Amino acid sequence: MTHERTYTKQEQQPASEEISEVAPDILRVQLPVHLPGLGHVNCYVLEDERGVAVVDPGLPGPESYSTLVERLGQMGVAIGNVHTAIVTHSHPDHFGGVYQLRDETGCDVITHHEFRTIFDAREAGEGQDSASLELATDDELEELRERWRRPTPWGGRTEAPPLEAVKRFIAAGRKGAKPFQVPEPSITVADEQVIELGRREWVAVHTPGHTTDHLCLYDPVSGVLLSGDHVLPTITPHISGLIDDDDPLDTFFQSLRRMHELEGLALALPAHGDPFTNVGRRADEIIEHHHERLDVIRAAADDMGSGRVADYMMRLFKERSWGGMAESETYAHLEHLRILGEVDTTVDADGQTTYHF
Repeated sequence: MTHERTYTKQEQQPASEEISEVAPDILRVQLPVHLPGLGHVNCYVLEDERGVAVVDPGLPGPESYSTLVERLGQMGVAIGNVHTAIVTHSHPDHFGGVYQLRDETGCDVITHHEFRTIFDAREAGEGQDSASLELATDDELEELRERWRRPTPWGGRTEAPPLEAVKRFIAAGRKGAKPFQVPEPSITVADEQVIELGRREWVAVHTPGHTTDHLCLYDPVSGVLLSGDHVLPTITPHISGLIDDDDPLDTFFQSLRRMHELEGLALALPAHGDPFTNVGRRADEIIEHHHERLDVIRAAADDMGSGRVADYMMRLFKERSWGGMAESETYAHLEHLRILGEVDTTVDADGQTTYHF
């Protein structure tokens, strides 16, 4: 007997074939994503007299791109009618589809002006491209993966993608994606700048935290917010201690509080999960979630007295989540407490940081 899998979080749901109008002239399609904790990315299609603009056109590679083409076709929209791609932030499940889309349509690409990719050229190798990687041996690919492994501020090392994941990226490159290259936006926007798309005037809202370049778009007339990964309905976005910010957690708190400043905010259209209302309340819930995690660290400190990032990570996360991302988020929380004056640090000869409460 087979049993249909159940998902406790909306964001885990696999991509649906349904196309839904979530606001006038805004259609939601779901593109497949196979990442921990995620089953889809929402790509919003904004219709206007020029054709359509798309928000977050998915991962690189044929599966996501062919799904996008198919869903647009179901709407009666040819891929050549895409005039603009908006990328909310620099993670590949949001910008990856830009390459092939731009190659085939010549569309504009809009991002926040601080946009950058997580695949930095210094990490993947100067001038490295998928064609040369395709010919690489496993030993050479391991050498490439080693370039991803860098010392962390707390004395660990960042993790490299698994070898099989690197090979999948290379295979995607043969299909038109360019996963090792930084996408270059043709239009960048600053906070509170107004842009016109889909018969609406959108206000750019810079919401750093999940990434330094995260961009939301707000239509104050209808109260619709394209919220990307900033505010999600049932999960909280990863907050990395590795981004270029002294206190990324506090920066995230400030960005979340801005949701209360958007007068008339009625509906969030997130990058994962279903559209939702009561956006300010959800932002407050996410802030409270992180305050609870800070309390977990404080309680752990009462037991340990002092410890390294990995020690606190094991108190903050379940064992199945232990690893680089969990350490990075733990570090962000510890640094927030350090900046608040609740903790001191010492660094040993090996570069290992210990936190003393």
